[in-house]
Amino acid sequence: MKIIPVILSGGAGTRLWPVSRKAYPKPFMQLADGNTLAGLTFDRALDIASDGAVMTVTSRDYYFLCKDIYKKHKGCDLDKQTFLLEPMGRNTAPAIALAALQVKKQYGGDAIMVVMPSDHLIKDKAAFKQAVHQAAELASQGYLTTFGIFPTQPETGYGYIKAGEGIANSSAAVVEKFVEKPSLTVAKSYLASGEYSWNSGMFCFTADALIAAMDNTAQEVMEKSQDCFNKTDTTGQQIEFDAQLFGGLPDISIDYAVMEHADKRAVVDSRFDWNDIGSWNAMSTLSESDEHGNRVEGKAITIDSNNCYIRSGDRLVATVGVDDLMVVDTQDAVLIAHKDKSQGVKDVVQFLKSKGHEAAVFHKTVHRPWGSFTILEDEDDCKVKRLVVKPGQVLSLQLHHRRSEHWTVVSGTAKVRVGDDEFLLEENKSVYIPVETLHRLENPTDTDIALIEVQCGDYFGEDDIERFEDIYGRMDDKQNAR
Repeated sequence: MKIIPVILSGGAGTRLWPVSRKAYPKPFMQLADGNTLAGLTFDRALDIASDGAVMTVTSRDYYFLCKDIYKKHKGCDLDKQTFLLEPMGRNTAPAIALAALQVKKQYGGDAIMVVMPSDHLIKDKAAFKQAVHQAAELASQGYLTTFGIFPTQPETGYGYIKAGEGIANSSAAVVEKFVEKPSLTVAKSYLASGEYSWNSGMFCFTADALIAAMDNTAQEVMEKSQDCFNKTDTTGQQIEFDAQLFGGLPDISIDYAVMEHADKRAVVDSRFDWNDIGSWNAMSTLSESDEHGNRVEGKAITIDSNNCYIRSGDRLVATVGVDDLMVVDTQDAVLIAHKDKSQGVKDVVQFLKSKGHEAAVFHKTVHRPWGSFTILEDEDDCKVKRLVVKPGQVLSLQLHHRRSEHWTVVSGTAKVRVGDDEFLLEENKSVYIPVETLHRLENPTDTDIALIEVQCGDYFGEDDIERFEDIYGRMDDKQNAR
């Protein structure tokens, strides 16, 4: 059997704000041990892939984040990785449909897809691998298979799967029905019955079986996905779908579109640990607690405080005489919430979005394909950034209409173009870029370079740009100006 893991990498992770934001969501945030969910998912994917080939469905903005994480993995052969780039979010059904079409083209219709969201945490890799092999056997028999997680508590935040008749020679069963997130009373009855498992959102099927099932249960999704696929250049490792065609795809999950209606469905009784890290309460369980039940990541002092979760950055956080609080401190935002209200964090993000506040999308440090920049100061009359440019990377050739810039190299040597002049700018040297002047910055070395950029003018938005060249294909992207 040829097994092709398909990683779905994206999502806003609004319940983990302010660390998870749209521009740098949950899969990429750093865990207490220094890993990321995206990196750990890729590690599991490589462990089950037939020949090291993994397919990742993500956005253009996240492509470079994924690639940077993947290439750090010692077992990764980047030449075997395929990336399907979505111009916008359209839920899991279109993403998986397009992945199935690509898997069929590259590996054949009988290739087995294991669909894995990139924001789940699974520590028991051996048990996960065993469950995947069982699911793959069922997939080879034509089943659309899902992984049902053995429930350990009456959880109201997950959907459930009710198992029907057992399938011979396996610990799997046919799926009797999928059910929505229940009330606490109903969840307790599910747990007591022993017939229900948590719906993990992971699936296993052949490309042909998924395509055939979707033709029957979600014809519009399949027809529009096929049209989008046919009109896209699907050769190479980086496949980007047309925004207009992709935007016409229905916004629907694979559960609603296919799994709840398909004829031949199976659920594998999965006994590996599983956590979708859907809230700060879930995140807190990854840290050890002290004798008072406090869990701390970073710099914190707790005095007469109990059962609190504190995650701090560079600043020291101190609590005095408080219980059952979550305190999450970042460079530009602090979240303080009662542990019983962890699901309400998404309402903060919705409020910020309604006000057009950048904190709903961006951090102080913003990641770009070429590296990152950190906002050090942002006032009405100037804006100061620290830029870090990765080896061999180059910013777009551009000009600004409403601001001038001053660049000072603090480490490394940059290659700079200002107007028609090109030159090397060494450490502790500066250059001035007037308004309406073409300019570009490049790192021609094999180490990171760092610069301080001071902007002067009357407007400092990222959309004050006119691009002329960009190696990352962002010519019409005003939000990712640099």
